[in-house]
Amino acid sequence: MGYFRYLPDIEYPSPFKDRVSDRDYVKLKNFFRRVKLRDDVQDQLTVFDNYEVRQGERPDTIANEYYGDPELDWLVLISNNIVNVRDEWPLDDKHLYEYALEKHGNNLNNFKYYLTREVKDADGRLHLPADIVVKSDFQFPNPNQLGNMLNPVTGVTYYEYEVLENNKKRSISLLRTQYVQQAINDLREDLRYDRSSQFVDNETIRANNDRVNSAE
Repeated sequence: MGYFRYLPDIEYPSPFKDRVSDRDYVKLKNFFRRVKLRDDVQDQLTVFDNYEVRQGERPDTIANEYYGDPELDWLVLISNNIVNVRDEWPLDDKHLYEYALEKHGNNLNNFKYYLTREVKDADGRLHLPADIVVKSDFQFPNPNQLGNMLNPVTGVTYYEYEVLENNKKRSISLLRTQYVQQAINDLREDLRYDRSSQFVDNETIRANNDRVNSAE
């Protein structure tokens, strides 16, 4: 992920036994430093295109297709406020089934809940909308046969529920290409350090060194 090269550094006291002195440090990327798109950009729908994630697509493959650069996968993720790809990115069919089976076991094909089916009269007027959660024995008056009751209910299995939830993750937003360079510039600026007691330079801070402090 190209995002990591933009991350600033943090210097930690060296944990290695072969260090020369207690003042030796090792430089690491600060993975705790996170950014998001500017609010004025995030709130403007006109700077995004809607996209449906297809079977097996990953952030890097979408970035390659849409931006011509797989290392802009971080831009795909932050445009959708995705932090945990494992939980927030849609699974392909194989991995979704394995996930659902592990989660629900023998209940996989049992009904999790029930939804209404649409009920209309002979003139096409809607009397009951679809997709209202009800009990399995829910009944509704038949608009075409007075005195008769209907059971306009369909069950949703645990597996079907997981498919529906997974499909919700397929609708994402992609920052339009003309705004990419501005997003990169904003990222670099947001990741720079402000002056503090740990400040070394705009791209580096130094963690507290208890070995030195205790010696002093």
